[in-house]
Amino acid sequence: MKTPIHKTLFLLAMLHFGVHSQESNEIIARQGSVSFFSYTSVEDIEATNNQVLSIIDVPKGEILVNMLMRAFVFKKALMEEHFNESYVESDLYPELTFIGKIQDMKNPKLENGTYLVSGEMDFHGVKKEIELKIKVSKTPDSTVFQGQFEVPVKDFNIKIPALLSPNIAKNIQVEFRFEYFPYE
Repeated sequence: MKTPIHKTLFLLAMLHFGVHSQESNEIIARQGSVSFFSYTSVEDIEATNNQVLSIIDVPKGEILVNMLMRAFVFKKALMEEHFNESYVESDLYPELTFIGKIQDMKNPKLENGTYLVSGEMDFHGVKKEIELKIKVSKTPDSTVFQGQFEVPVKDFNIKIPALLSPNIAKNIQVEFRFEYFPYE
């Protein structure tokens, strides 16, 4: 089920990438996966979001990613509640958006290999330039992007109560995997 935010984002993506022709140069991942892990001395925190939308204009090397923060699934409901209400404030900041460009494409095709992607991540009311290394794996039917990076909590104005500060990691480990198919 697509949410209105996803429909709006998709329309914006089409406008951003331009009108596509009969033979589309866009590839789309409708159910990308983003997970995060945070070590704490009390209990590790981890969650996964399997409802991440992404689209790539391959010849231009432009990439757009959007995810709803409430779509993260935790092992414990209380962790999910704290995550949404106290840390990422999902009611105020319902989504994360990344708009970027694949920097080292040598031609207008994606091949197997490692690429550098740079762009702007808009998360928790903060826009920040980031660079990611991604591994691209091609299959006959799809293109898979995967990688990992760290997110410093302080860079995105996520407030951690002083009492809990020693128990929560300063950097959150993020992993992602998107399987793209031709946009039809």
